[in-house]
Amino acid sequence: MIPAALTQINGQAMAKTTTILGLESSCDDTAAAVVRQTQGEPAQILSSVVFGQTELHSAFGGVVPELAARAHAEKLDLCVRDALDQAGVGLGDLDAIAVTAGPGLIGGVLSGVMCAKGISAATGLPLIGVNHLAGHALTPRLTDGIAYPYLMLLVSGGHCQFLIARGPEDFSRLGGTIDDAPGEAFDKTARLLGLPQPGGPSVEAEAVNGDAKRFHFPRPMLDRPGCDLSFSGLKTALLRLRDQVVADNGGLKRQDRVDLCAGFQQAVVDVLVEKTRRACALYLAENPDVPTLAVAGGVAANRAIRAGLESISAGLDLSFTAPPLALCTDNAAMIAYAGLERYEAGARDGMDLAARPRWPLDQTSPAMLGSGKKGPKA
Repeated sequence: MIPAALTQINGQAMAKTTTILGLESSCDDTAAAVVRQTQGEPAQILSSVVFGQTELHSAFGGVVPELAARAHAEKLDLCVRDALDQAGVGLGDLDAIAVTAGPGLIGGVLSGVMCAKGISAATGLPLIGVNHLAGHALTPRLTDGIAYPYLMLLVSGGHCQFLIARGPEDFSRLGGTIDDAPGEAFDKTARLLGLPQPGGPSVEAEAVNGDAKRFHFPRPMLDRPGCDLSFSGLKTALLRLRDQVVADNGGLKRQDRVDLCAGFQQAVVDVLVEKTRRACALYLAENPDVPTLAVAGGVAANRAIRAGLESISAGLDLSFTAPPLALCTDNAAMIAYAGLERYEAGARDGMDLAARPRWPLDQTSPAMLGSGKKGPKA
Protein backbone atom coordinates (compact mmCIF):
# COMPACT_ATOMS: atom_id res chain seq x y z
CA MET A 1 0.00 0.00 0.00
CA ILE A 2 1.21 3.53 -0.81
CA PRO A 3 0.16 5.82 2.06
CA ALA A 4 -1.07 9.32 1.37
CA ALA A 5 1.16 10.83 4.08
CA LEU A 6 4.88 11.46 3.77
CA THR A 7 6.91 8.39 4.70
CA GLN A 8 10.45 7.97 5.99
CA ILE A 9 12.99 5.65 4.40
CA ASN A 10 16.48 5.68 5.91
CA GLY A 11 15.61 8.94 7.58
CA GLN A 12 14.73 10.61 4.27
CA ALA A 13 11.25 11.99 3.58
CA MET A 14 9.50 10.45 0.58
CA ALA A 15 7.28 12.57 -1.63
CA LYS A 16 3.57 12.30 -0.97
CA THR A 17 1.72 9.99 -3.37
CA THR A 18 -2.05 10.03 -3.84
CA THR A 19 -4.03 7.34 -5.64
CA ILE A 20 -7.68 7.90 -6.63
CA LEU A 21 -10.32 5.61 -8.12
CA GLY A 22 -12.72 7.51 -10.38
CA LEU A 23 -16.22 6.53 -11.55
CA GLU A 24 -18.17 8.08 -14.45
CA SER A 25 -21.75 7.28 -15.49
CA SER A 26 -23.36 10.59 -16.43
CA CYS A 27 -24.65 9.60 -19.88
CA ASP A 28 -24.03 6.50 -22.00
CA ASP A 29 -20.48 5.49 -21.01
CA THR A 30 -19.79 3.44 -17.90
CA ALA A 31 -16.22 4.09 -16.83
CA ALA A 32 -13.72 3.54 -14.04
CA ALA A 33 -10.08 4.61 -13.79
CA VAL A 34 -7.18 4.86 -11.37
CA VAL A 35 -5.00 7.97 -11.33
CA ARG A 36 -1.91 8.45 -9.18
CA GLN A 37 0.16 11.54 -8.51
CA THR A 38 3.41 11.85 -6.64
CA GLN A 39 4.14 15.28 -5.23
CA GLY A 40 6.15 17.36 -7.69
CA GLU A 41 5.57 14.97 -10.59
CA PRO A 42 2.95 14.70 -13.37
CA ALA A 43 -0.14 12.65 -12.66
CA GLN A 44 -0.24 9.13 -14.10
CA ILE A 45 -3.23 7.27 -15.48
CA LEU A 46 -2.71 3.74 -14.18
CA SER A 47 -5.86 2.45 -15.87
CA SER A 48 -8.90 3.70 -17.76
CA VAL A 49 -11.81 1.38 -18.57
CA VAL A 50 -14.86 2.49 -20.58
CA PHE A 51 -17.90 0.35 -21.42
CA GLY A 52 -19.84 2.15 -24.15
CA GLN A 53 -23.55 1.79 -24.91
CA THR A 54 -23.65 2.77 -28.58
CA GLU A 55 -25.22 -0.50 -29.76
CA LEU A 56 -27.75 -0.45 -26.93
CA HIS A 57 -29.19 2.89 -28.05
CA SER A 58 -28.54 2.71 -31.81
CA ALA A 59 -32.09 1.76 -32.74
CA PHE A 60 -33.59 4.75 -30.89
CA GLY A 61 -31.66 7.63 -32.50
CA GLY A 62 -30.38 8.83 -29.13
CA VAL A 63 -29.71 7.84 -25.55
CA VAL A 64 -32.66 6.28 -23.70
CA PRO A 65 -32.18 7.32 -20.03
CA GLU A 66 -33.86 4.24 -18.51
CA LEU A 67 -31.80 1.82 -20.59
CA ALA A 68 -28.62 3.76 -19.83
CA ALA A 69 -29.25 3.68 -16.08
CA ARG A 70 -29.81 -0.08 -16.06
CA ALA A 71 -26.68 -0.68 -18.09
CA HIS A 72 -24.65 1.46 -15.69
CA ALA A 73 -25.95 -0.51 -12.70
CA GLU A 74 -24.97 -3.77 -14.41
CA LYS A 75 -21.50 -2.67 -15.52
CA LEU A 76 -20.11 -0.41 -12.77
CA ASP A 77 -18.78 -3.20 -10.55
CA LEU A 78 -17.15 -4.86 -13.56
CA CYS A 79 -15.58 -1.55 -14.56
CA VAL A 80 -14.16 -1.06 -11.08
CA ARG A 81 -12.73 -4.58 -11.00
CA ASP A 82 -11.09 -4.18 -14.41
CA ALA A 83 -9.69 -0.73 -13.55
CA LEU A 84 -8.13 -2.00 -10.31
CA ASP A 85 -6.73 -5.10 -12.03
CA GLN A 86 -5.22 -3.11 -14.90
CA ALA A 87 -3.69 -0.63 -12.47
CA GLY A 88 -2.26 -3.42 -10.34
CA VAL A 89 -3.75 -2.01 -7.14
CA GLY A 90 -6.33 -3.07 -4.59
CA LEU A 91 -8.86 -1.07 -2.64
CA GLY A 92 -6.34 -0.85 0.20
CA ASP A 93 -3.94 1.05 -2.06
CA LEU A 94 -6.41 3.86 -2.68
CA ASP A 95 -6.66 7.19 -0.89
CA ALA A 96 -10.18 8.14 -2.02
CA ILE A 97 -13.10 7.40 -4.35
CA ALA A 98 -14.11 10.12 -6.83
CA VAL A 99 -17.43 9.93 -8.65
CA THR A 100 -19.41 12.06 -11.09
CA ALA A 101 -22.24 13.55 -9.01
CA GLY A 102 -23.69 15.60 -11.90
CA PRO A 103 -24.69 17.09 -14.23
CA GLY A 104 -26.15 14.36 -16.41
CA LEU A 105 -28.96 11.88 -16.85
CA ILE A 106 -30.11 11.43 -13.28
CA GLY A 107 -30.48 7.64 -13.40
CA GLY A 108 -26.93 7.17 -14.60
CA VAL A 109 -25.48 9.69 -12.17
CA LEU A 110 -27.35 8.03 -9.30
CA SER A 111 -25.98 4.61 -10.28
CA GLY A 112 -22.42 5.88 -10.05
CA VAL A 113 -22.96 7.79 -6.80
CA MET A 114 -24.53 4.77 -5.10
CA CYS A 115 -21.71 2.50 -6.26
CA ALA A 116 -19.11 4.94 -4.93
CA LYS A 117 -20.96 5.25 -1.62
CA GLY A 118 -20.98 1.49 -1.26
CA ILE A 119 -17.24 1.24 -1.80
CA SER A 120 -16.63 4.14 0.58
CA ALA A 121 -18.84 2.62 3.28
CA ALA A 122 -17.19 -0.79 2.95
CA THR A 123 -13.59 0.48 2.96
CA GLY A 124 -13.72 3.72 4.94
CA LEU A 125 -12.16 5.57 2.01
CA PRO A 126 -13.10 9.26 1.61
CA LEU A 127 -15.82 10.05 -0.93
CA ILE A 128 -15.26 12.91 -3.39
CA GLY A 129 -18.13 14.17 -5.57
CA VAL A 130 -17.00 15.62 -8.90
CA ASN A 131 -18.74 17.90 -11.37
CA HIS A 132 -18.61 16.14 -14.74
CA LEU A 133 -17.81 19.43 -16.48
CA ALA A 134 -14.92 20.05 -14.08
CA GLY A 135 -13.55 16.68 -15.16
CA HIS A 136 -13.43 17.87 -18.77
CA ALA A 137 -12.17 21.32 -17.81
CA LEU A 138 -9.28 19.95 -15.74
CA THR A 139 -8.19 17.30 -18.25
CA PRO A 140 -5.47 19.58 -19.76
CA ARG A 141 -3.87 19.73 -16.31
CA LEU A 142 -3.87 15.93 -16.19
CA THR A 143 -2.38 15.53 -19.66
CA ASP A 144 -0.19 18.63 -20.01
CA GLY A 145 0.18 20.07 -16.51
CA ILE A 146 -0.88 23.55 -17.64
CA ALA A 147 -1.00 26.29 -15.02
CA TYR A 148 -4.00 28.26 -13.77
CA PRO A 149 -5.60 30.42 -15.02
CA TYR A 150 -6.33 29.14 -18.53
CA LEU A 151 -9.15 29.55 -21.02
CA MET A 152 -11.13 26.37 -21.65
CA LEU A 153 -13.51 25.72 -24.54
CA LEU A 154 -15.61 22.73 -23.58
CA VAL A 155 -17.28 21.53 -26.77
CA SER A 156 -19.07 18.19 -26.84
CA GLY A 157 -22.31 16.36 -27.56
CA GLY A 158 -24.04 17.86 -24.56
CA HIS A 159 -22.18 21.03 -23.66
CA CYS A 160 -20.48 24.05 -25.16
CA GLN A 161 -19.09 26.87 -23.04
CA PHE A 162 -16.10 29.11 -22.51
CA LEU A 163 -14.58 28.97 -19.03
CA ILE A 164 -11.68 30.64 -17.29
CA ALA A 165 -10.31 27.95 -14.99
CA ARG A 166 -8.63 29.44 -11.92
CA GLY A 167 -8.71 26.43 -9.61
CA PRO A 168 -10.31 22.98 -9.19
CA GLU A 169 -13.55 24.63 -8.05
CA ASP A 170 -13.07 28.15 -9.38
CA PHE A 171 -14.51 28.71 -12.87
CA SER A 172 -15.88 31.80 -14.60
CA ARG A 173 -18.16 31.21 -17.57
CA LEU A 174 -17.73 33.74 -20.37
CA GLY A 175 -20.45 32.29 -22.58
CA GLY A 176 -22.07 29.13 -23.83
CA THR A 177 -24.74 27.65 -26.05
CA ILE A 178 -28.26 28.86 -25.39
CA ASP A 179 -29.79 25.80 -27.07
CA ASP A 180 -28.12 22.78 -28.66
CA ALA A 181 -24.48 21.77 -28.31
CA PRO A 182 -22.34 21.34 -31.46
CA GLY A 183 -22.21 17.57 -31.03
CA GLU A 184 -25.99 17.41 -31.08
CA ALA A 185 -26.04 19.46 -34.28
CA PHE A 186 -23.51 17.13 -35.93
CA ASP A 187 -25.52 14.05 -34.90
CA LYS A 188 -28.76 15.55 -36.22
CA THR A 189 -27.07 16.49 -39.49
CA ALA A 190 -25.82 12.94 -39.94
CA ARG A 191 -29.32 11.53 -39.38
CA LEU A 192 -30.88 13.99 -41.82
CA LEU A 193 -28.37 12.96 -44.48
CA GLY A 194 -28.49 9.22 -43.81
CA LEU A 195 -24.99 9.01 -42.32
CA PRO A 196 -24.02 6.65 -39.48
CA GLN A 197 -23.72 7.67 -35.85
CA PRO A 198 -21.84 9.16 -34.12
CA GLY A 199 -22.47 12.05 -36.44
CA GLY A 200 -19.35 14.12 -35.88
CA PRO A 201 -16.83 11.80 -37.55
CA SER A 202 -19.31 10.93 -40.34
CA VAL A 203 -20.00 14.56 -41.26
CA GLU A 204 -16.31 15.45 -41.06
CA ALA A 205 -15.37 12.58 -43.39
CA GLU A 206 -17.97 13.67 -45.96
CA ALA A 207 -17.00 17.34 -45.70
CA VAL A 208 -13.44 16.62 -46.85
CA ASN A 209 -14.68 16.22 -50.43
CA GLY A 210 -17.32 18.95 -50.33
CA ASP A 211 -17.63 22.55 -51.45
CA ALA A 212 -18.32 24.61 -48.32
CA LYS A 213 -19.42 27.63 -50.42
CA ARG A 214 -22.12 25.94 -52.49
CA PHE A 215 -24.89 26.26 -49.88
CA HIS A 216 -25.47 29.27 -47.67
CA PHE A 217 -25.67 28.48 -43.95
CA PRO A 218 -26.29 31.15 -41.30
CA ARG A 219 -23.66 32.07 -38.70
CA PRO A 220 -25.92 32.31 -35.63
CA MET A 221 -25.38 35.11 -33.10
CA LEU A 222 -22.29 36.59 -34.75
CA ASP A 223 -24.27 39.81 -35.05
CA ARG A 224 -24.62 39.96 -31.25
CA PRO A 225 -21.92 40.92 -28.76
CA GLY A 226 -20.55 38.45 -26.25
CA CYS A 227 -19.55 34.81 -26.28
CA ASP A 228 -22.90 33.01 -26.24
CA LEU A 229 -23.60 30.58 -29.08
CA SER A 230 -26.53 28.90 -30.82
CA PHE A 231 -26.55 25.84 -33.07
CA SER A 232 -30.21 24.89 -33.33
CA GLY A 233 -30.75 27.14 -36.35
CA LEU A 234 -28.00 25.37 -38.29
CA LYS A 235 -29.89 22.09 -38.04
CA THR A 236 -33.04 23.78 -39.35
CA ALA A 237 -31.09 25.39 -42.18
CA LEU A 238 -29.64 22.05 -43.22
CA LEU A 239 -33.08 20.41 -43.20
CA ARG A 240 -34.50 23.12 -45.47
CA LEU A 241 -31.55 23.02 -47.85
CA ARG A 242 -31.73 19.23 -48.08
CA ASP A 243 -35.47 19.32 -48.81
CA GLN A 244 -34.95 22.00 -51.46
CA VAL A 245 -32.30 19.91 -53.22
CA VAL A 246 -34.56 16.84 -53.14
CA ALA A 247 -37.50 18.86 -54.49
CA ASP A 248 -35.41 20.40 -57.30
CA ASN A 249 -33.51 17.28 -58.35
CA GLY A 250 -35.78 14.43 -57.32
CA GLY A 251 -33.26 13.11 -54.81
CA LEU A 252 -29.99 13.69 -52.99
CA LYS A 253 -26.82 12.85 -54.88
CA ARG A 254 -23.46 12.07 -53.29
CA GLN A 255 -22.05 15.48 -54.23
CA ASP A 256 -25.09 17.21 -52.72
CA ARG A 257 -24.48 15.40 -49.44
CA VAL A 258 -20.78 16.17 -49.20
CA ASP A 259 -21.40 19.82 -50.09
CA LEU A 260 -24.09 20.07 -47.40
CA CYS A 261 -21.71 18.53 -44.86
CA ALA A 262 -18.92 20.91 -45.86
CA GLY A 263 -21.15 23.96 -45.62
CA PHE A 264 -22.58 22.93 -42.27
CA GLN A 265 -19.16 22.16 -40.78
CA GLN A 266 -17.69 25.45 -42.01
CA ALA A 267 -20.55 27.37 -40.38
CA VAL A 268 -19.83 25.65 -37.04
CA VAL A 269 -16.11 26.40 -37.41
CA ASP A 270 -16.71 30.07 -38.23
CA VAL A 271 -18.99 30.54 -35.21
CA LEU A 272 -16.64 28.79 -32.80
CA VAL A 273 -13.59 30.63 -34.11
CA GLU A 274 -15.15 34.09 -33.80
CA LYS A 275 -16.63 33.41 -30.37
CA THR A 276 -13.29 31.97 -29.21
CA ARG A 277 -11.56 35.13 -30.41
CA ARG A 278 -13.91 37.19 -28.22
CA ALA A 279 -13.39 34.89 -25.24
CA CYS A 280 -9.61 35.14 -25.67
CA ALA A 281 -9.82 38.93 -25.53
CA LEU A 282 -11.68 38.78 -22.21
CA TYR A 283 -9.24 36.21 -20.84
CA LEU A 284 -6.11 38.10 -21.92
CA ALA A 285 -7.43 41.25 -20.25
CA GLU A 286 -6.64 39.51 -16.95
CA ASN A 287 -2.94 39.30 -17.93
CA PRO A 288 -2.34 35.61 -17.14
CA ASP A 289 1.30 34.62 -16.56
CA VAL A 290 1.20 31.79 -19.11
CA PRO A 291 -1.68 32.49 -21.54
CA THR A 292 -3.19 29.18 -22.62
CA LEU A 293 -6.21 28.14 -24.65
CA ALA A 294 -7.36 24.58 -24.02
CA VAL A 295 -10.14 22.64 -25.71
CA ALA A 296 -11.80 19.43 -24.57
CA GLY A 297 -14.87 17.39 -25.43
CA GLY A 298 -15.59 14.98 -28.25
CA VAL A 299 -16.12 17.71 -30.87
CA ALA A 300 -12.56 18.89 -30.19
CA ALA A 301 -11.44 15.94 -32.31
CA ASN A 302 -12.78 17.67 -35.45
CA ARG A 303 -9.70 18.68 -37.43
CA ALA A 304 -11.27 21.75 -39.04
CA ILE A 305 -12.37 23.09 -35.66
CA ARG A 306 -9.02 22.35 -34.09
CA ALA A 307 -7.16 24.05 -36.96
CA GLY A 308 -9.26 27.17 -36.49
CA LEU A 309 -8.58 27.28 -32.76
CA GLU A 310 -4.86 26.69 -33.28
CA SER A 311 -4.79 29.60 -35.74
CA ILE A 312 -6.38 31.92 -33.17
CA SER A 313 -3.91 30.80 -30.49
CA ALA A 314 -0.93 31.42 -32.74
CA GLY A 315 -2.21 34.85 -33.76
CA LEU A 316 -2.71 35.92 -30.14
CA ASP A 317 0.47 34.24 -28.86
CA LEU A 318 -1.39 31.79 -26.63
CA SER A 319 -0.27 28.25 -25.96
CA PHE A 320 -2.77 25.71 -27.30
CA THR A 321 -3.53 22.29 -25.89
CA ALA A 322 -6.07 19.59 -26.61
CA PRO A 323 -6.10 16.24 -24.78
CA PRO A 324 -6.00 12.96 -26.73
CA LEU A 325 -9.38 11.89 -28.12
CA ALA A 326 -9.77 9.10 -25.54
CA LEU A 327 -9.67 11.76 -22.82
CA CYS A 328 -11.90 14.24 -24.68
CA THR A 329 -14.92 11.95 -24.65
CA ASP A 330 -16.48 10.78 -21.36
CA ASN A 331 -14.04 8.80 -19.23
CA ALA A 332 -13.26 8.20 -15.57
CA ALA A 333 -9.60 9.26 -15.63
CA MET A 334 -10.70 12.89 -15.80
CA ILE A 335 -13.06 12.29 -12.85
CA ALA A 336 -10.29 10.64 -10.83
CA TYR A 337 -7.96 13.57 -11.52
CA ALA A 338 -10.57 16.22 -10.72
CA GLY A 339 -11.27 14.30 -7.52
CA LEU A 340 -7.55 14.24 -6.77
CA GLU A 341 -7.34 18.02 -7.01
CA ARG A 342 -10.38 18.37 -4.71
CA TYR A 343 -8.91 15.81 -2.31
CA GLU A 344 -5.58 17.63 -2.12
CA ALA A 345 -7.50 20.86 -1.40
CA GLY A 346 -9.13 19.17 1.60
CA ALA A 347 -12.58 18.51 0.11
CA ARG A 348 -14.57 15.54 1.43
CA ASP A 349 -18.19 14.49 0.88
CA GLY A 350 -20.44 12.48 3.15
CA MET A 351 -23.03 9.79 2.54
CA ASP A 352 -25.51 12.57 1.86
CA LEU A 353 -23.78 13.34 -1.46
CA ALA A 354 -26.61 13.92 -3.93
CA ALA A 355 -26.87 13.05 -7.61
CA ARG A 356 -27.59 16.25 -9.53
CA PRO A 357 -29.09 16.53 -13.03
CA ARG A 358 -27.91 20.16 -13.22
CA TRP A 359 -24.74 21.56 -11.71
CA PRO A 360 -23.22 24.71 -13.23
CA LEU A 361 -19.49 25.16 -12.80
CA ASP A 362 -19.87 28.90 -12.42
CA GLN A 363 -22.23 29.32 -9.48
CA THR A 364 -22.45 33.09 -9.96
CA SER A 365 -23.78 33.11 -13.54
CA PRO A 366 -27.37 32.33 -14.58
CA ALA A 367 -27.89 28.74 -15.74
CA MET A 368 -27.79 28.18 -19.49
CA LEU A 369 -31.12 27.25 -21.05
CA GLY A 370 -32.09 24.03 -22.79
CA SER A 371 -31.69 20.29 -22.32
CA GLY A 372 -30.24 18.32 -25.19
CA LYS A 373 -30.20 14.59 -25.84
CA LYS A 374 -26.82 14.19 -24.16
CA GLY A 375 -28.06 15.63 -20.89
CA PRO A 376 -29.08 18.87 -19.23
CA LYS A 377 -27.15 22.06 -19.84
CA ALA A 378 -25.32 23.49 -16.87
